Amino acid sequence: MQISKFEKIFYRVFLVLFLVYLLGPLIVVMLLSFNTSPAPTLPMKGLTLKWYKALAADSLLKGSLLNSIMVAIAVTILSVSIALTTSFALVRYRFFGQNVFYALALSPIITPGVILGVSILIFLYKIHFQPGLKAVVLGQSSFIISFAMLTIMGRLRKFDTSLEEAAQDLGANKAKAIFKITIPFLKPAIISSASLSFLLSFDNFNTTLFLVGNQRTLPIQIYSMLRFGLSPKINAISTILVVVTVLFGFLSSRTDETKES
Repeated sequence: MQISKFEKIFYRVFLVLFLVYLLGPLIVVMLLSFNTSPAPTLPMKGLTLKWYKALAADSLLKGSLLNSIMVAIAVTILSVSIALTTSFALVRYRFFGQNVFYALALSPIITPGVILGVSILIFLYKIHFQPGLKAVVLGQSSFIISFAMLTIMGRLRKFDTSLEEAAQDLGANKAKAIFKITIPFLKPAIISSASLSFLLSFDNFNTTLFLVGNQRTLPIQIYSMLRFGLSPKINAISTILVVVTVLFGFLSSRTDETKES
């Protein structure tokens, strides 16, 4: 179909406006992180790196960052492990109530984070489990498992089970066939689900707020800092997180492409 000159101009203008709307706030935050003025406003009065140096001296930010990393790693391991085994159960087997189980497994995705956090907090109090980082790991995993499961299931459905059968005909048992044939095939999905789980956990706020107790993760610490006004240090840490997230996603996609090829 021939596209008119007006349509081409319209699409280009729309694309530019969309990118400005999407990336504009991030660019402003990144620029203000280099502003010499302690007031995070435009126009900028000069360029400096002192706000980044101040991050290294902030023990609260460093402690909350370490907490976020530890929680994200634990959530990633737990979520991917459960998602992998659940995916095998749902794709390979048929059992009574499978559709109901599948719907329940995905329901945390559509449940608001606030409701999820409050309900998990009430449940933990009922079983005398105190809020803290362990509670955050359990709470975040309850919905991140669903995202990981969808990623792995999509890949597992494409697998040709005759490859496993051929491996068993050649002398491998069921477990060895899975680990030698199926798991390598699922590596792109496992890496993608692990990357997604880590990022979802690292920047989670709604659920974490109710479960973290007296400890702090990075989003909670940033929220606490915002309550007392805007600080250039917030712009600095936000810039670092944006850059790291983009690099993390890029490396993950490149890894997936390499595995696929």
